[in-house]
Amino acid sequence: MSSTRTADRTDRELLRRLIRTPGATIVALAESAGLARNTVRARLSRYDEDGTLRSFQRRIAPAALGYPLSAYVLTRVTQRKLDQVGEALSEIPEVIEVLGLSGITDLMIQVVARDADDLYRVAGRILGVDGVKRTSTGLVMREMVPYRIQQLL
Repeated sequence: MSSTRTADRTDRELLRRLIRTPGATIVALAESAGLARNTVRARLSRYDEDGTLRSFQRRIAPAALGYPLSAYVLTRVTQRKLDQVGEALSEIPEVIEVLGLSGITDLMIQVVARDADDLYRVAGRILGVDGVKRTSTGLVMREMVPYRIQQLL
């Protein structure tokens, strides 16, 4: 949903059904929700356009691609080089997400690695980026609460 628009009852119902069956066709969604196909098609198109539906990439487990280790690298950067640091991080394939934070650290970088040596290499590459002052790496030991959104619907 765009920042000026929030989900209505129809949106919430369609999103619940998409969570349950992400591969459902427009016809199946329309029938199960009791809506016209054109309504479902229009809503899905709008969700794509306004960013309501995120990338399919979030559903792919890095371990299936040979990257079983996941870690977060908390990073302090030179503020005036923040954009440059972001661009450099986007060039590191093992960096799968970078979030800008307020507070004691500037960036939280999610990385994946093949093993401990590979993680050491990736962390060193991040530390080598011009503008990165300090890093602290935490290895993900297990997922306690998986990414979820349905409870907000």
